[in-house]
Amino acid sequence: MDAEEFRRAGHRLIDWLADYRAHVAQGPVSRPVEPGSLRAQLPANPPEQPESFDAVFADFERVLAPGLVHWQHPSFHGYFPSNAELSSVLGDLLSTGVGSLGLAWQSNPALTELEDLTLDWMRRALGLGDAWRGVIQDTASSASLVALVCARERATRCSFAHGGLQAEPQPLVVYVSQHSHSSVEKAALLAGFGRDNVRAVGVDAHYALDPAQLARAMAEDRAAGRTPCAIVGTSGTTTTTAFDPLDALAELAREHGAWLHVDAAMAGSAMLVPRLRELWRGVEAADSLVLNPHKWLGAAFDCSLYYVRDAEHLVRVMSTRPSYLATAFDERARNLRDWGIPLGRRFRALKLWFLLRDQGLERLRARLERDLENAQWLAAQVRAAPAWRVLAPVALQTVCVRHEPDGLAGEALDAHTQRWAERLNRSGLAYVTPAVLDGRWMVRLSIGALDTERRHVEELWRNVRTAAEGGVLAPRAD
Repeated sequence: MDAEEFRRAGHRLIDWLADYRAHVAQGPVSRPVEPGSLRAQLPANPPEQPESFDAVFADFERVLAPGLVHWQHPSFHGYFPSNAELSSVLGDLLSTGVGSLGLAWQSNPALTELEDLTLDWMRRALGLGDAWRGVIQDTASSASLVALVCARERATRCSFAHGGLQAEPQPLVVYVSQHSHSSVEKAALLAGFGRDNVRAVGVDAHYALDPAQLARAMAEDRAAGRTPCAIVGTSGTTTTTAFDPLDALAELAREHGAWLHVDAAMAGSAMLVPRLRELWRGVEAADSLVLNPHKWLGAAFDCSLYYVRDAEHLVRVMSTRPSYLATAFDERARNLRDWGIPLGRRFRALKLWFLLRDQGLERLRARLERDLENAQWLAAQVRAAPAWRVLAPVALQTVCVRHEPDGLAGEALDAHTQRWAERLNRSGLAYVTPAVLDGRWMVRLSIGALDTERRHVEELWRNVRTAAEGGVLAPRAD
């Protein structure tokens, strides 16, 4: 494809995306699709001869588009908000089109310095102190892996430089909440701690990590000859958006010399609203922090912010200095290859920079406040309805609900919950995600898509009741 072909195809693609975003609310959130049905409609082998953009795009529209789940739909209430403001989409397109990699400062000075600036903008917007330094990772999964590797190396005085974990006289232990994200356990396993050395600590009545149980677990491990290495606190758990008490966790981390990592992947964006910062009181005492603007805030995926208070330690752990990467600027400039796992990195800061400049903090805060108010409104409706329950505190924008008709309990109630959630999803009227809480299935109603207004939340509540109470759902037409 030459420049002129690219220009023509690009115009068509931008027009399609503009129309898609303008009209996505008019169709279903998703369509029923069977596994393997999309692949079966495409050739099994790659083409021997070039194909036109028109032919490729025709297959996208014909085969793939019907299989999309429309995360930007105002009736998408599953998983978590994964917003992509169109200004951020343009920044991402610019990054991809320029195609310049940030191996070192010299390989792309603009990438390095804009990332440093934009992360500093976000630090200030979140109310974090000057001690924090930030870098963009792809996802919170990678950031948590980096955090636990750094925790491991601090606890072992950089064991990677000599015998590694195999030479340590005592097992290193990582402490997580029973409600921590699955990526945290994966990170601990990949960092070499071993499943036997990952402690899932119990939670309190509000589903936040219980400091008393954590204190007992750490004391027991130390008495048994194990070394408390890291605590992972969550600000906004996946299931209920509970906030672990970071101030208490920080105190225990100091007592045992453990690393405190804070997973604020979704909820961290809410800290742009100053009144909410009480929810993560104690964060300044943490060692590392991750939040994802590619969720609720509106940056196009992927854009995960990782902050540390000891940047020198991060660089010491992550640095490699092969001769072919050496430059005359290494002692004076920031080389982002030393701030994470990958050598190469995309110009991810552009999508966040475009977003912040297009929206401004005031508009971003206003949208977050809108979602918070809508979640509280929905929770009030659920509490007032017979046979309906709100199962967890509504800290942010997620409402955990269950319909409990008379005579249903145990596995029968679980089956009912999963059945009505699936019925709603197959209708295309909304998209929701069930989850297990206290051993029983419930449904998470996540509010926060860019265009979700009160009328959409009112529609959600009507459709949820209809699906659960046996009414007739009128599927949304294409």
